[in-house]
Amino acid sequence: MDLEYMKYMSSGYDKNKILHLLMVQYGQDVWNFAFSLTRQRNLADDIRQDVFVKVFDKLDTFRAQSSVKTWLFSITRNLAVDYRRSAFIRKVTLVDYIRDRGSRHSAENEYFEKRDLNEAWKAVLSLPIKLREVITLFAHHQLSIAEIAVTLQISESAVKVRLHRARKQVNEKYKGREDAFYGEK
Repeated sequence: MDLEYMKYMSSGYDKNKILHLLMVQYGQDVWNFAFSLTRQRNLADDIRQDVFVKVFDKLDTFRAQSSVKTWLFSITRNLAVDYRRSAFIRKVTLVDYIRDRGSRHSAENEYFEKRDLNEAWKAVLSLPIKLREVITLFAHHQLSIAEIAVTLQISESAVKVRLHRARKQVNEKYKGREDAFYGEK
């Protein structure tokens, strides 16, 4: 389905419709990846918006050397790096004031599942950026090692090394939090 978008370009298909289809199919994935890189909801919103503005401008330059998803993640990563380097982000700490205030379930299993999932994501989000982006692309977005290498512009062996280190650190951090819950040392 990735290349179908680009096939439409050659037949004069409407760029707005293609962009809409890309946003519907990949918008949440782009936001999730941006959030995993920045850890800030507002910044992830801005990056997602900027990604699709850039995609609209550059849609006709897509060469199909990778999947559309890989292309979008590359743009997302580059924009996130640009945001981190900007003077505004370095000097101003944004406060993430949006809290998920959904209804609370009283079921014990739901509580423990949600708590465990939150703790696992806290462990992932506490990783250094190089490890965090690799494990997020692999585990959450289900990109292959080769696709991650293209997205991050590093070798496949570097992806494997980073993925191994990320898994190891997440396991150590998650184990430490799990021990704290159950009173183990």
